[in-house]
Amino acid sequence: MVEITQEEFRQLATYIKLNYGINLKEEKKALITGRLHNELLKNNFKSFSEYYDYILSDKSGSAVATLVNKITTNHTYFMREPNHFFYFRDKVLPYLKKTITDKDLRIWSAGCSTGEEPYTLAMIIDEFFGEEKVWWDTKVLATDISSKVLEQAKKGIYSNENVSVLPLRWKYNYLEKLDNKSFVFTDKIKKEVIFRKFNLMDRVFPFKKKFHVIFCRNVMIYFDSHTKRELVNKFYDLTEYGGYLFIGHSESLSRNETRYKYIMPAVYRKI
Repeated sequence: MVEITQEEFRQLATYIKLNYGINLKEEKKALITGRLHNELLKNNFKSFSEYYDYILSDKSGSAVATLVNKITTNHTYFMREPNHFFYFRDKVLPYLKKTITDKDLRIWSAGCSTGEEPYTLAMIIDEFFGEEKVWWDTKVLATDISSKVLEQAKKGIYSNENVSVLPLRWKYNYLEKLDNKSFVFTDKIKKEVIFRKFNLMDRVFPFKKKFHVIFCRNVMIYFDSHTKRELVNKFYDLTEYGGYLFIGHSESLSRNETRYKYIMPAVYRKI
């Protein structure tokens, strides 16, 4: 295995942090070396310095896309941190239904990984509005920096084990048996989620309208405090008054550093 030197790791870690906000700590060195090993072998690189130069020189973007796919951990599952979904269903949606006059509901799942979160939101929304949904625009925007997980998410295919935690009525209404090992979401739900590649470290967020709800859960654990603070400020500016931000339960926002109001663990509101 090609070993990475301290200087090479620092160089690569700096590049990743500047461009993607991910803070690669020293203890991650062995993990990163292992994940990138096959890339070096495939391209006959003798060192990580050669690999780094290749990333910088590749104008197609495929090299850096592969790097991002390799270093990001996309561990998620249906009904992760379920209290968030219950609060969204029981408190947030009733409030938004009463207050949104143009029936344009704007939800953003930032760092959506393989799609479990946005599909869950789409099912909750469909069930909540029922027959009235035809009068609403309720599409969920789902973004991630990894093209690999986005391609997987777009297919809407999940194993029997993955969907086992979902309510039976959801499986009946929104999923179809694909084969003995997996289910696929119906077009009705797949059309409700818009998947896009997006880097949360981009200076300019290209959204014309503000969001009523932003889910960014278990993403900022990879960011340092400064990067997280800047991102949360961007989220705040992109949130409608009365709107909500959901973060992961392992994350927290300092009440002295955010303009959001704390509502409950990992739930904040712009008031």
